[in-house]
Amino acid sequence: MSAKKLLFKRKIIRQIYFSGTLSCSELSWKIKKSLPLTTKLVNELIQEGYVVETGYAPSTGGRRPIMFSLRPDVLYIVSVALDQFVARIAIMDLQNNFVSPIEKLELPLPKNPQALAVLTEKIDKVISKSGLPKDKIAGIGIGMPGFVDFKKGINYSFLKAPGTSITEYIADKTGLPAFIDNDSSLIGLAELRFGAAMRKKNAMVINIGWGIGLGLVLNGELFRGHDGFAGEFSHIPLFANGKLCSCGKSGCLETETSLLVIIEKAKQGLKTGKLSVLKAAQLEHYEEASEAIITAVHEGDRFAVELFSEAGYNIGRGVAILIHILNPEVIILSGRGSTAGKIWQAPIQQALNEHCIPRLAVNTAIEMSTLGYEAELIGAAALVMENYEKEIIKKNFAVEPGPGHLLNN
Repeated sequence: MSAKKLLFKRKIIRQIYFSGTLSCSELSWKIKKSLPLTTKLVNELIQEGYVVETGYAPSTGGRRPIMFSLRPDVLYIVSVALDQFVARIAIMDLQNNFVSPIEKLELPLPKNPQALAVLTEKIDKVISKSGLPKDKIAGIGIGMPGFVDFKKGINYSFLKAPGTSITEYIADKTGLPAFIDNDSSLIGLAELRFGAAMRKKNAMVINIGWGIGLGLVLNGELFRGHDGFAGEFSHIPLFANGKLCSCGKSGCLETETSLLVIIEKAKQGLKTGKLSVLKAAQLEHYEEASEAIITAVHEGDRFAVELFSEAGYNIGRGVAILIHILNPEVIILSGRGSTAGKIWQAPIQQALNEHCIPRLAVNTAIEMSTLGYEAELIGAAALVMENYEKEIIKKNFAVEPGPGHLLNN
């Protein structure tokens, strides 16, 4: 098969992956190729087992077009979600189903020069354990905290790879293309493609975790900024509290809002005699502590609710700044902390009532993620599919096609 034909087939697969089902005419428009050529390529993909017919589109008065979707079991994605302490690794099919249990690995990133080697070895073991041949795996997508240059495959905060990039290191060790991006950007990508930000033009996706990240959807696209560093919401200098932030500055938003802050306040509260279903032993390890406090919130524990309400109000102060600058249609609360549920909405709204000009905030909704804690894993898979045809371009055409290039003809 020619590289050009393979490229167009991958474009079709990518478009159906993100849309779920599409007709040939819709695909023709999306890949900017003639309908006869698109139909021919779709028929070939059906013969090759990638695409299946899924019936007819709803009637609009004329002839109903045949719709096509992807077979989920012909191609897979290795999806990796990192935070500062834990790595989660999953293999997903083309309909975002987990084909094996999510594997967890305690992997502290700060001051850990072996983290990249340990992670790569674990990824390779997960692939081997799955029994899937590597030619059935589209690639490895990885979300991670820190200052990530997704184009260069570099994280300036964690996972150093001397003499090479993170993506080149992982690709060399596993034999699969690898892609990285900031965790909050990938959560934003997941919400844009499959979650609460679908069909939204302007949305702010807040990643509530060990910090407070931000994925920005502007004009219907994920906005990463000039160097890929957009969305460092955690480090807005909002408080005169003198508290040192992980970034080295003081008074940042995360010093009063993150799950780490909630855990520390829970420990202090129990020491001073606060009544709660929480026990000190539950708060010794960060992941178990966050789960215990979120469970206590769901059970209506007054102390746990107070902790989340205080943090939510402070998040709302930061959100007020976003609304004044960007005027988004919706604020989506996602990530690990969003599993606490609607407890966040009232205090954030209260902060907006106090700190926002009413006319600016009146049409901005606050919604909970429909993807929750799995958002980063889904976003990491979406990252692979966003780059699915670029590997063909890199290997065969050296540069990405621009206007007038033969691939656009």
